[in-house]
Amino acid sequence: MHQNQTKYSSNLLTFAPPMKSTQANPWLPISAQELQNRGWNQVDVIIISGDAYVDHPSFGHAMIARLIESQGLRVAILPQPNWRDDLRDFTKLGKPLLFFGVTAGNMDSMVNHYTAFKRLRSNDAYTPGGNSGFRPDYATVVYSKILKQLFPEVPVVIGGVEASLRRFTHYDYWSDTLKPSILADSGADLLLYGSGIQPLKALLNHLKSGGTISNAQHIAQTAYLQNTSESSHPNCIQLPSHQACLQHKNLFAESFITIETESNKLKAQTLIQQIGERQLVVNPPFPPMSAQELNTAYDLPYTRMPHPRYAKRGAMPAYEMIRHSVNTHVGCFGGCSFCSISMHQGKFVSSRSPESIQKEVETIVHMPDFKGYLSDLGGPSANMYQMQGIKPNICEKCSRYSCIYPRKCSNLNDNHKPLIELYKKISSLSGIKKVFIGSGLRYDMFIGKKLEDDQKNHYSAYFSQLVKHHVSGRLKVAPEHTSDKVLTIMRKPSFALYKQLKDQFYKLSEKAGLKQQLIPYFISSHPGCTIADMADCALETKNAGIQLEQVQDLTPTPMTLSSVMYYTGMDPYTGKKIFVARNIEEKKQQKLLFFWYVKENKPEILRILKQNSQSYFIPKLFSKGS
Repeated sequence: MHQNQTKYSSNLLTFAPPMKSTQANPWLPISAQELQNRGWNQVDVIIISGDAYVDHPSFGHAMIARLIESQGLRVAILPQPNWRDDLRDFTKLGKPLLFFGVTAGNMDSMVNHYTAFKRLRSNDAYTPGGNSGFRPDYATVVYSKILKQLFPEVPVVIGGVEASLRRFTHYDYWSDTLKPSILADSGADLLLYGSGIQPLKALLNHLKSGGTISNAQHIAQTAYLQNTSESSHPNCIQLPSHQACLQHKNLFAESFITIETESNKLKAQTLIQQIGERQLVVNPPFPPMSAQELNTAYDLPYTRMPHPRYAKRGAMPAYEMIRHSVNTHVGCFGGCSFCSISMHQGKFVSSRSPESIQKEVETIVHMPDFKGYLSDLGGPSANMYQMQGIKPNICEKCSRYSCIYPRKCSNLNDNHKPLIELYKKISSLSGIKKVFIGSGLRYDMFIGKKLEDDQKNHYSAYFSQLVKHHVSGRLKVAPEHTSDKVLTIMRKPSFALYKQLKDQFYKLSEKAGLKQQLIPYFISSHPGCTIADMADCALETKNAGIQLEQVQDLTPTPMTLSSVMYYTGMDPYTGKKIFVARNIEEKKQQKLLFFWYVKENKPEILRILKQNSQSYFIPKLFSKGS
């Protein structure tokens, strides 16, 4: 028996040390030839991904596979298998001993494929050459069904963004329907939600102790389907059934409130939802990861590069963007209505240690193509590093969707000093010329604060450090809209705060002798946003001297408050009806108003404003002769 082969003894698995990567074989195997090169005739786990294989911690399939390898198991990756032909791709690596792990990739496959106007995208950032067509719609479901067809006896475990955010009954924008849990559609045996690090380790330990996938239902941060007669969860919350949600939009809205509330708790309850003759059981998440747990996942021996098989197929846009970037933390307590990060990674932030971050940066410094410029040092929101509750017992009783909106929680330690120190530490390393911050900022955390709070928590000092040393010519921020009414629905701060940010940004830049730009991001067609709101947005940005570039129309993605409002036409928390631009033409009209300054758009904008009784804005937007 090969030294790395999993051994069976009294139904217990013995985990052997993983094969060490060598200069000739640093990547995990993705072909039969690469398995043969390692002397493996079978692996323990096969990871199937809708993304091309990039051995980088920002690519979920790579992190999960490296974690499995670190536990002494043999793991292979099957990236972007062909699902259209005779399915030979799905059989070329053989049958794994333990399970297939399936992920659609770093994005929901439908978001990856379609624009907000439901047009098919012509590119795919997670494929070499940026070429589209290498993954199916609803990839997790398609892959899982194929595996169940070919290997009915092998368990399928699903995870990643798509599976995680479709774990309950959810609104699917692309089919304009409510879909049941992805477990029901895919036929998978188990779902790991969130980042997957903790439940994966628990699952592997369970298997090591002689357990199976079918009796792993006690593991936190997992979901599964069971027969109704098997129900044995006395301390749980029963959600409205999938059928009830289909029949009554208010029950779907009620279900979302419960899901969001429990997702924002440190100590959540088990959630159960009836789907036909079976029950969906979603176990509570693990506690937030410690620095050591997070370090362990990022300190694994990644090559940080795409697999060599892609060398002749062209650059991979998503990789090019993050190849010289470092993730400092996971989780986000912002709570924006249109964002699913807290439903996926959690509201509570887990941060890596400065030592682990420095170790990764030093690895990047030695990459042959590195020229001294770190493209990003951040997370879901760049300025939440090492921020958490001051008194944990208060956090344990909290179920707020945000720690900073509509006002900052008094128990939040949002001191920016650790982040300033991290920026300075990494900037001082040998081989580093400049550290840029490319991740999104929550500027309401450091703008417009009282003097005593500013001095205590280093708000102004942080912004000064950022503007003077960490902007690559353009700082991108996301006010999202100008209307306070719409911003309240989005759970975002007033546009007045952006104006303060803008003033301070240009003053600091000028003082430092730097010619830099502030680039705002905006969203159209969010629930609650009307043509009048968009016309006001056009006027506000015109008066501010802004000609918008970074704009998008809302895509209602699964398990977001915005998608629930879009589908139901109401705010689930108040029950009040809100306007929703539901058809494509309405959405196009709203987005067009962002580009009032383009001469060719004027006739259509005039028509839209007149048609919607908003002629008041015409002379203000368009001067005579323009």
